[in-house]
Amino acid sequence: MPKNKSHKGLSKRVRVSKTGKVRHRSAYHKHLSSRKSAKRLRQLRKDRHVTASEAKRFEKLLFRRLRGRNQPRTSLRRNPSPEEKRAMREAAKNNNE
Repeated sequence: MPKNKSHKGLSKRVRVSKTGKVRHRSAYHKHLSSRKSAKRLRQLRKDRHVTASEAKRFEKLLFRRLRGRNQPRTSLRRNPSPEEKRAMREAAKNNNE
């Protein structure tokens, strides 16, 4: 089976933090700011982390576990450690017997 390739266009446009949050550049904020009102520029400076629904969509493109702006760290699914795997196998074996 072939390897999964992450979406290169998206990976160039976003940064993923160590905690799994995704940051992106805010649109309409780079240039021509003199014609924009102070209120609009102030709002463009706000939080640039993606929402939970966007993070879910980005997970499919980047083949990574991500979390949204308001999601707790516990929302990230993590792989079980070898000890946890062993304990799960033993529990499953005891249930089958």
